[in-house]
Amino acid sequence: MYGVIRIPPKKGEEIREKAVNEKFLDTARKIRKLQTIEGTFLEIPVTEVAGGKIEDFPVIEQENPEFLKKPNSLKESLKGFLSETELASVPSGWQILGDIIIVGIPEILEDKKMKIAEALLSMYPRCRTVVRDFGIQGQFRQPKRELLLGSETETIHKEHGCFFKQDVTKVMYSKGNLEERKRMSKLGEGEIVVDMFAGIGYFSIPMAVHSRPKKIIGIEINPESFAYLKENIKLNKVEEIFVPICGDCSKFAPEGTADRVLMGYVGTTHYYLEPAIKALKKSGGILHYHETVPESLARIRPQERIEKAACALGKKVEILETHRIKKYSPGVLHVVVDARIFE
Repeated sequence: MYGVIRIPPKKGEEIREKAVNEKFLDTARKIRKLQTIEGTFLEIPVTEVAGGKIEDFPVIEQENPEFLKKPNSLKESLKGFLSETELASVPSGWQILGDIIIVGIPEILEDKKMKIAEALLSMYPRCRTVVRDFGIQGQFRQPKRELLLGSETETIHKEHGCFFKQDVTKVMYSKGNLEERKRMSKLGEGEIVVDMFAGIGYFSIPMAVHSRPKKIIGIEINPESFAYLKENIKLNKVEEIFVPICGDCSKFAPEGTADRVLMGYVGTTHYYLEPAIKALKKSGGILHYHETVPESLARIRPQERIEKAACALGKKVEILETHRIKKYSPGVLHVVVDARIFE
């Protein structure tokens, strides 16, 4: 955790000097000014030495910390240990979830994987584990990963004011979907929402935390993801509005209930369009349908699939918008279509 205390600006110099003298100031991060709805504060970065609070100011987790000195590049860290040919294959990017680093390492660097893991931990001293990523597999889209350094693969990732507990070797978490999670957090106020593929709460937890729907029914078939969904509902204190269901959404989705239905899964999502549409109230509602699709068909195929499923149920469709989430693979996009379904 990157700890920080938020203080009134007038106490800035006093607390900064205290932090220096008592050696709990984290000199790797910037002291910065923050404007919130409660007013203007200074964020003083602190180390674990600070404990739980300084004077009357609690130590909280800092979101998006800014470092005074950027970490050395991975290639720079590995010079002298790898040949020039090997350095050319060193990964240029990785993912950090909570205090765990997830990195893809090509096969050519198999015998250097531990050195790469050590270098990454030296760049991110607050992290404690490095795992190697081999992609996803199976109906449940589970990650295939290898533990390189550390012993714990379970972590709590904080994002946009929400907590996501997860085991990175058992469930997927795509940081490429961040903007869509933020968008969902602004929708659904006062509504009844059905999340057909809830996972660990990727889209419906932000909605529950920030928009406060009347009720969310989150359905998840993978028992491991479902266990974390239940934990995340508690962690985010939304038990009173969030009902988790373990099972196949084609069988467990309610009918004629929802104002809004989320379909945040890709691969075979279109097979579940009819039960998703049936879950909407008879008077109509909004569908958020995800699909991976060739770029040339991004504004054709997903919309046609929605219209076909709606037509089979005697419903009409108004396509509201198509959002590009990310590039999924060469020539393939992950998109989400917002559609209004009505009679």
